[in-house]
Amino acid sequence: MLDFEHIAHFWVYLSASPLLGLTLTLCAYLFAQWIHARCGFSALANPVAIAIAIVAAVLLASGMSYQRYFAGAQFVHFLLGPATVALAVPLARQVPRLRRNLLPLAAALLCGCVTAIVSAVGVAVLLGASPELARSIAPKSATTPIAMAVAERLGGVPALTAVLVIGTGIFGAVTARFLFDALGVRAHAARGLALGVAAHGIGTARAFQVSAEMGAYAGLGMGVNGVLTALIAPWLVPPLLRWMGA
Repeated sequence: MLDFEHIAHFWVYLSASPLLGLTLTLCAYLFAQWIHARCGFSALANPVAIAIAIVAAVLLASGMSYQRYFAGAQFVHFLLGPATVALAVPLARQVPRLRRNLLPLAAALLCGCVTAIVSAVGVAVLLGASPELARSIAPKSATTPIAMAVAERLGGVPALTAVLVIGTGIFGAVTARFLFDALGVRAHAARGLALGVAAHGIGTARAFQVSAEMGAYAGLGMGVNGVLTALIAPWLVPPLLRWMGA
C-alpha cells in the first residue's frame, strides 16, 4: 500500500534539489524506452519524442522554469560530448570498408550536406519565412552544438535552431525506414550514412538499434556532416538568401 505522506515528503525534498531535473529526465526516458519496447521497437514510438513530451508536460503542470530544470539535467547535456566521441569505436571497426569506398563516401557526404542546407533554406523562404528563420533552419541537419554555433554566426537564433535540430532528428528517425523501403534502399551502409547526415545523433541512435554496421556509418555521416556544415553554411547561405530575394 502506498504511503502518500512519505511520497509527499520525498517530492518536497526532490523539488528543492537540483537532482530533480536529472531524475525527471532519466525517469522519462526509461518510461519512453519501456513504451518503445512494448510497441515492438517501432520507429513510430520514438523514445526521444516520448521523453520530450513527458518532460514538457511535467514542467507545464508543475510550473517549473526551464532554467531550474536544466540546472539539474545539465549532466546529461555534458555526456553528449563523450557519447559522440564514443561513436568512433564502432566506426574504427569499419575502417577497411571505408577505405575501399572513400570516393563515393566523400561525394555522398558533400552532396548530402549541401542538399540539406539548400533544401532547408529554399523551402523556408518559399513558404514565406523571415531571413532570420531561414538562417536558423539552415544547419538543422548538423548535431546540436555545431548547428547552434553555425546559426549564431549566420545571424540566426541558436535557441530556435536547437529546437529545429531535435525536430529534424526525431522526424528522420521515425520516417527513414519507410522512405528507404519505398526507394528500395536495402544496404545498411547506405541507410546508416543517410540517417547520420540527415538526422544527426537521434538518427544515429536509431541506426544502432538496427545493426552495428548501420550505426557506424550513421556515426560517420553525423560527424563529417557536422564539420562540412560548419565550413560550408557560412559562405553558402548568404548568397543563397540574396539570390532568392530574402
